[in-house]
Amino acid sequence: MASIRAKKELLESQKGIVKETTQYPTEAFTETEMLDFWFKYAQRLNDKGLMIMASLLRISDPKLDGFKIIYELPNEGSKIDFEKEKNELVGYLRGHLHNHELSIEVIVNENVKSKVAFTSQDKYNRLNEINPHLEELRKHFDLEL
Repeated sequence: MASIRAKKELLESQKGIVKETTQYPTEAFTETEMLDFWFKYAQRLNDKGLMIMASLLRISDPKLDGFKIIYELPNEGSKIDFEKEKNELVGYLRGHLHNHELSIEVIVNENVKSKVAFTSQDKYNRLNEINPHLEELRKHFDLEL
């Protein structure tokens, strides 16, 4: 009897409590902005000495589909390592892109080839893929590689 009475009192006391809902920002962002913060995060991990995750972030370019980032990795082992550290990456990107609906989907694709740039030309081509305006700047200032 006492437990029933206590339960009723608890329910009545909770009626007056208004639960506050928190609205998190959901600003739009571009794929270029996302890539910029993606590679900044990879560099930050590299500076901290976390080379495995930093190299996983540089294996391929993530693709943006609405607020979902689709990232392809070459094998299941890479996916497992990536999934362990994914929450920190998601938090970093959500904070810097001001969008809390952002999520990351990891896909294993055995055909993914690492896009590591070794020569100056490779590095330039890689940067030009990310930002095509780089070619215009190179021509405008008459720069060589």
